[in-house]
Amino acid sequence: MSVALITGASKGLGYALTHALAYQGWSLVVDARGQEELERLSAELDPSRTQAIVGDVTDAGHRRQLVESAQRIGGPHLLVNNASYLGPSPQPLLRDYPHDELRRVFEVDVFAPLDLVQRSLPALVANRGVVVNVSSDAAVEAYPGWGGYGSAKRALDHLSAVLAAEEPELRVYAFDPGDMRTAMQQAAFPGEDISDRPEPATVVPAVLRLLEQRPASGRYRAVDLLSTAGAPG
Repeated sequence: MSVALITGASKGLGYALTHALAYQGWSLVVDARGQEELERLSAELDPSRTQAIVGDVTDAGHRRQLVESAQRIGGPHLLVNNASYLGPSPQPLLRDYPHDELRRVFEVDVFAPLDLVQRSLPALVANRGVVVNVSSDAAVEAYPGWGGYGSAKRALDHLSAVLAAEEPELRVYAFDPGDMRTAMQQAAFPGEDISDRPEPATVVPAVLRLLEQRPASGRYRAVDLLSTAGAPG
């Protein structure tokens, strides 16, 4: 039995990936901050193979509960750090960036994923598992107004690379899904029409390819994984 721990599972990519793994027969431990949304997700899945836990990933007690729940059923074999925080909307320039908001961006996007990795590491190593840290093109491109979120995702990318070097028995992927039609994308572009962005479900096959083919640890973009030329060997 394979066990996946997925944060931020009630919407967007987390929601779509949760459904895809459930369809494949994975046992799931998932979380989100919104109780109503998480209850809706849980009702759509097999209750015998799903544990849905409401909470905020910045809460150490919540993170401990997630990992302990996965460990009780033999996992995790897969940790997906999908929960992210964009920061203020509209996004401010760095000269005006509120320090308390920047701290929260890093708490959600860097410190929480690292702590979940640390708590999960013994089981992940024993299971020869996979870590997927959801990144962004803002981690590698210097977009004005994206200094908070982009720098946090850049830090997460580097943590992923160092973890891969330190734990060669694991597969560690920084995964860049590209633009998607999500609430976060809308918050990043308030008032704009984002209906041309692809649905998150269209990105899920790229994650599944990583899990099935287990290429070398590294940074992967969905657009490359979904193209024939960019498929990992």
